[in-house]
Amino acid sequence: MASVDWATQRVAVTGGAGFLGRFLCDKLRQRGVSDDRLFVPRRADYDLTVEADVVRMYDDAKPDVVIHLAAEVGGIGANRDHPGRFFYANAAMGMHLIEHGRRRGIAKFVQTGTVCAYPKFTPVPFNEDELWNGYPEETNAPYGVAKKALFVMLDGYHREYGLNAAVVVPVNLYGPHDNFDLHTSHVIPALIRKCVDAKRRGDDAITCWGTGSASREFLYADDAAEGILVAAETLDEPTPINLGTGNEIKIKDLVELIVRLTGFSGEVRWDSTKPDGQPRRCLDTAKAERLLGWRAAVGFEEGLRRTIDWYEQQDEVREVVYG
Repeated sequence: MASVDWATQRVAVTGGAGFLGRFLCDKLRQRGVSDDRLFVPRRADYDLTVEADVVRMYDDAKPDVVIHLAAEVGGIGANRDHPGRFFYANAAMGMHLIEHGRRRGIAKFVQTGTVCAYPKFTPVPFNEDELWNGYPEETNAPYGVAKKALFVMLDGYHREYGLNAAVVVPVNLYGPHDNFDLHTSHVIPALIRKCVDAKRRGDDAITCWGTGSASREFLYADDAAEGILVAAETLDEPTPINLGTGNEIKIKDLVELIVRLTGFSGEVRWDSTKPDGQPRRCLDTAKAERLLGWRAAVGFEEGLRRTIDWYEQQDEVREVVYG
């Protein structure tokens, strides 16, 4: 069913109320999925790490297509504090959803993976063929391995049961509606919050983790959502496909850029006792262009401006409501 007529499909989007899910559900509506055919399981109603709740979700949603975005994940600190939980939760969710989707005869399962699945010293840019050539960076290995195990499960289910599936591996995402909690967020929202809040308080400095020498690649969430849906529309075999921009930036340079865009004028201090994480991350996106005809559309500085503007607006709303 490589081509999907969305208007005729019942679609369940796990994590659909979250950061990436908001963008993806909006795009599904634009593609003709009506609200009565779009099911977003909320955590308060369905704990997807519990098999009985997954069964109940399938009973209630009756989906033709499942797009699995839900994850338990955080930044370096959260990964360091919860390696056991992150492995269990992500493995359990995926295993229950795939198995019961197979039993129900769903038309397609779409799995969103993670760049954390790549080995620590993968040659840059990361090519999909390198996924199994080493162990992931230690601070996020449990999360990355759990997600990567689901790639293998989907491959086995496609070969044994004929389950159609697509697998995408997005690089680090950012954009409006991201998680801005300083302990559990990723680097861009954490830096934006530090700079904006420090500027408003009149602080003379902010402190950043590590040395700033590591490099990362970032993908605007709206671009990622489009890539996921194009993969769902194009692929039936679960071959992993990178979603990224192909451009990397050192964390030190990223901090300087966010400092400039937020207008923070204080000093940047580095806490080298904290880990840098994986030395480099940058994806080879040739496969996405070749197989999907997809490439990122939003420039990095433009995406950062949109994200900063959104965060500042939320802060203004909080001041009006609670000030």
